[in-house]
Amino acid sequence: MSAPVRVKTRDDLRGQRRRKAHSCWDHLIAAPLWPMYGVNLGTLLRTCDAVGACLAVPRYPWVPEALARGNTLRQPACVHYTADQVSWLARERARKDTTIVGVELADEAVRLADLPPARGRTVVVLGHEREGIPPDALGLLDVAVEIPMIGTGASLNVAVAGSLVLYRLAGLV
Repeated sequence: MSAPVRVKTRDDLRGQRRRKAHSCWDHLIAAPLWPMYGVNLGTLLRTCDAVGACLAVPRYPWVPEALARGNTLRQPACVHYTADQVSWLARERARKDTTIVGVELADEAVRLADLPPARGRTVVVLGHEREGIPPDALGLLDVAVEIPMIGTGASLNVAVAGSLVLYRLAGLV
């Protein structure tokens, strides 16, 4: 017979959290650069808080409101805006200390289970809900990661896919 399950208290959870806030752009950045649905951005923002990541989003008119609605923590979140997604991604790739990981179905993709935790500054690029990462941005990826699926769908939505990859890169699963 197994031991009874003990639910963690709020004090237990507080004790496991970071002692200080992360510095922006220091380690893990989620970049849903071609978002289609605001609700996915809000969900991804919550995941970023959970794993200590920043969120980089395009300057679409509807994005700030979507993030405000999705920020259920009711405290400031680490959000940065990009003007031109491909140019921003090219600048990130040019940095010597940054790895660009794209969540995409590609021939050379690494399976999620084989993706090691991030060892340095890492940008996780998430594409459009239907078209994925645009061809002009695919060449800027250092690695593509694929999330295996058994069901009939071809992919997961941006929030779910991004959350799975962020937790893996953060070393939390």
